[in-house]
Amino acid sequence: MEKRTVYIVSDSVGETAELTVKAAISQFNGANFHLKRIPYVEDIATITEVISIAKLNKALVAFTLVVPEMRNHLIEIAKNEGVPVYDIIGPLVDLMEQEYGVTPKYQPGLVRKLDDDYFKKIEAVEFAVKYDDGRDPRGIIKADIVLVGVSRTSKTPLSQYLAHKRLKVANVPIVPEVDPPEELYKVNPQKCFGLKISPEKLNDIRKERLKALGLNDKAAYANLERIKEELTFFDSVVNKIGCEVIDVTNKAVEETANLIANIYNSRLK
Repeated sequence: MEKRTVYIVSDSVGETAELTVKAAISQFNGANFHLKRIPYVEDIATITEVISIAKLNKALVAFTLVVPEMRNHLIEIAKNEGVPVYDIIGPLVDLMEQEYGVTPKYQPGLVRKLDDDYFKKIEAVEFAVKYDDGRDPRGIIKADIVLVGVSRTSKTPLSQYLAHKRLKVANVPIVPEVDPPEELYKVNPQKCFGLKISPEKLNDIRKERLKALGLNDKAAYANLERIKEELTFFDSVVNKIGCEVIDVTNKAVEETANLIANIYNSRLK
């Protein structure tokens, strides 16, 4: 059976090109094709060598090269040597530039970088779920950011919002009857953020929460004196930790999250 070779040339991993070639091959009813991937092509000499080998083997070349000089060199030398080539991504990039008036970055590997970014985000979201509401104090040690606050200070939505910024967040509820986990006093206080709120605002939030659940809004959970007791205990905890305290009384979740992210990022510099 005749062997048909396709060289796959890429300035990145070459997965996009290989998947495209395989999709095309699937239309030929099991014809005998041999694929040879040449990834991370960064110099003209490599391109010249691949074209020479392809000519000897009577092969064709499919490629994804985003740097114009590399792409043009491959097309020119292949034409001179009579080697058939197929540019997988170049014509589409050119069309988008022409039609929408935007300039490409011409930077190899951006798809993989986007994939990595996506998986980091998913990992951070899963982390926030796993270590939500003090479920496992080991998360305090592993987290990028630790949120500390009494009930209904938006710890969970803040954790999720920050997770979409690829930050691993654990949150710890503060309740007077329960000693905070020892891990809270062992980590770097600069990664801890206390969430402060006015008693009156918290009282309103908790009453609405009880009503939404069909419960009596006169319960201790929404009692103003009980709330003040919780907030006093919260103050003693964050003072012991020595962490930053943010007043969330009149802030939207997005505003608080962006403030925390900015402070966190500034401390990394």
